[in-house]
Amino acid sequence: MEIALGFVIAVFIALTGVGAGSLTTPLLILLVGLPAKECVGTALIFGTVVKLLTVPAYLARGQVNWRIFGFMTVAGIPGVIAGAFLLSRVPSTLVTGLVGLTISSIALLNLFRFTHVVRHDRAPWLSPIGGLIGLEMGFSSAGAGAIGALAMMSLTTLSTAEIVGTDLSFGLALSAIGGLIHAGLGDVNTGVLWKLLVGGAAGAFAGSSLAAHLPSKKLRFALCLALVYIGAQLSWTSFSKMYSSSVSAAGPATTTPAK
Repeated sequence: MEIALGFVIAVFIALTGVGAGSLTTPLLILLVGLPAKECVGTALIFGTVVKLLTVPAYLARGQVNWRIFGFMTVAGIPGVIAGAFLLSRVPSTLVTGLVGLTISSIALLNLFRFTHVVRHDRAPWLSPIGGLIGLEMGFSSAGAGAIGALAMMSLTTLSTAEIVGTDLSFGLALSAIGGLIHAGLGDVNTGVLWKLLVGGAAGAFAGSSLAAHLPSKKLRFALCLALVYIGAQLSWTSFSKMYSSSVSAAGPATTTPAK
């Protein structure tokens, strides 16, 4: 199961720039049954390795814009550090619900760029956005691929391939730092991680080879639709469980007998 998941997720990461956290974390929760905090840490390390394998192909094709990369990482790195430590202070069930809600919201925002996006060259605005993305990545492992791409689409005039390449490089920097922090906090399941990496290595090379031949826009659109559903289901399940637990803890209502 984990090997197949690793392969599929890595292909989508290489083709669209989305999936390292947005796909890995909810699928590990829903299909593998790992605790949310372990899923976030494992997803960040997995995303780091897959991006290490996919970014060189974009570098070789000159599809990474270092100016945009610099604007985003200067605030993104402090953000991911803060987000990683924030996660350790939040109850696991609440984390699961918030991860689902975040992924659905990010996917919906990313769908917006397929309908109406006015393009401007306002690259300096990417610094505060990069900080927010870093905070989100450290907390939920999601954000760089979806929000980062949307921000670059709106605030730069980069081509689609440059957006994917720059976004992957930005995500690599943040996931590496966030993953190391989570590993230090003990939030990484190494057994599952190794299986994901076996499939992910093959998927990264396959996706990088296909990236020049397949329409990344259509793939990203389909993926975002799926993420809206996956995130909503994860959030509904978690918050419903929290509500049921609170009702059970409160116990049956007591009534005072009439005199």
